[in-house]
Amino acid sequence: MKPLIVQKYGGATLADPEKIKAVSARVAEQAKENSLIVVVSAMGKTTNSLIDLASQVSSHPQRREMDMLLTVGERISMSLVSMALNDLGCPAISFTGSQAGIFTDDSHVNAFIKDVKAFRVEEALKTDKVVILAGFQGVSPTTKEITTLGRGGSDTSAVAMAAAFKADRCEILKDVPAVFTADPNIVKSARPLQELSYDQLMEMTFWGAKVLHYRSVELAKLRDVPLYIGPASSKTSDGTLVKKGLNMFESCKALSLNSHETVLEIKSQEKNTAKALKQLQDLFEEKQIAFPQLLHCEISKDNTEILLTGPQEIMGAVKRELQNQKQFSLHGTDFSTVTLTCTGATSPEIPQRVLEKIDQAQIQAHKLIMSAMSVTVLVEASARKQAIESLHALI
Repeated sequence: MKPLIVQKYGGATLADPEKIKAVSARVAEQAKENSLIVVVSAMGKTTNSLIDLASQVSSHPQRREMDMLLTVGERISMSLVSMALNDLGCPAISFTGSQAGIFTDDSHVNAFIKDVKAFRVEEALKTDKVVILAGFQGVSPTTKEITTLGRGGSDTSAVAMAAAFKADRCEILKDVPAVFTADPNIVKSARPLQELSYDQLMEMTFWGAKVLHYRSVELAKLRDVPLYIGPASSKTSDGTLVKKGLNMFESCKALSLNSHETVLEIKSQEKNTAKALKQLQDLFEEKQIAFPQLLHCEISKDNTEILLTGPQEIMGAVKRELQNQKQFSLHGTDFSTVTLTCTGATSPEIPQRVLEKIDQAQIQAHKLIMSAMSVTVLVEASARKQAIESLHALI
C-alpha cells in the first residue's frame, strides 16, 4: 500500500501558469510512489484582489457574500492544477471544500472545521487519482452555506485532511526553504530551523508568524499529525520538521513579528470585561465585521483595555466603525507585537534581557505580555522592524 501524503501549496507557488506547471510536474513525480491529496491556495495575490474588488462596490460587504466571492480563488487553482496533471498523464480530480466533505460551523469569513466526511476523496484515492482540494473553504451542514476558514485557512484544510485519513505526513510547501528564527526579509542573519515542537510553533503562529495558520498547528498537535514545512521548488530534505518534545536547554528559539502589522488598543467604558467583549462582538456582528484575533485584555478601575489584531481589511473596518462609537475609544497609535518564543519565560532573566535590548535600541515598550513559552513586547508599528532586529541577538 502506498504511503499517503497530504501536500499544501501556497499562493506564491501557484502565482502563474509556469509555476502551476512546475508544481504539477513535482506532484506527478511524487504520485508514482505515494497516494496524494494536494490542497491549493488561490493563485498569487488573487484573494487580495478579490477583497479590493469587493471594497470598490460595497463599504460593508456581507460576510456570506464575501465567502461566495473569495472561494472562487481556490477553485481556479484546483481546476488548473488538475488540468495540468492530467496533461502529464497523471490522473487527477479536483474537489471544493464542500465536495470533499469539510463541514464547518455556521460562521462566515472565519469558520471552524467541525467534521470531515471525505467519502468522495476516499473513492478517488482508491482509483489511484491524485486529489486536488480547494483549501480555505468548507460548508455548514445546517445552513448548507459555503464558508471560509480565515486567512491562511488552506493550512487548516490540509491538516484536517491529513488527520481524517491518518496520513503519513502533511507537507506545507511554500516559496521559502524552511521556518526561520525570524523573517529573513527583515533580519538578514535569520537562520533556518531544522525542527520545532508543536507548542513552539503554536506560540509563534498565535503571535503573528506567517509560517502557518494557528488553527492548523493546534489541530496537528491535537491529532498528532506529522508536519513538514519546506520549499515547493525542491525535492531535497531541506525544511522544518514539527514534532512532539522540546529541547529544554535551548532557551530562545525564534522571533515572531505580528504578520498583520496592526494591533489596535481599544478602551471600553464597560468595567466588566465579559460585557465589554460581548458588546464588541455584538457591534461587529451588526456591522458584518469578522471578530479579529483577541491578543490581550487588561482590566483597570475605570475601563477595559482590549488588544486586537487581524488582516488589514478587517482592522480597517474596525477602525472606521469604532471612530463613531461612544462606548469604545481607539488609542491614537497603531501598534505591533514582537514575540520571542522561548523556554524559561516565567523567570525574570529573559524578560529582563528583552527589555534591555528594546531600551538599547531606544524603542518604547508599551506593554510586556508573558506566557509559559514567550515574551511579547507591544511597540509602535513604526518601530516593529527595528525591534525584531534588536531582539534577534538573543537567539
